[in-house]
Amino acid sequence: MAERTVTVASASGLHARPASIFAKAAGEQPAQVTIEKVGGNPVQASSILMLMTLGAGNGDEVTLRAEGEGAEESVAALAALLEKDLDAEE
Repeated sequence: MAERTVTVASASGLHARPASIFAKAAGEQPAQVTIEKVGGNPVQASSILMLMTLGAGNGDEVTLRAEGEGAEESVAALAALLEKDLDAEE
């Protein structure tokens, strides 16, 4: 299992546009990835609706987990996205 804890860099957190970008990227990964906020329940990273229920704001720590083929690469790619301000992405 691959796991990484990262800090959400987007100014609006994982809401609206950043959640959409992140969910799309998660759906393109070879491994199934979950994301959870500290003390919360894991949700499917590829679901925009589930991402928005996390309530993850700017500066919050979230943990990504994936199992199976491509798990490390999937977690690394998604962690890199969370560490950027997706509000500013074109």
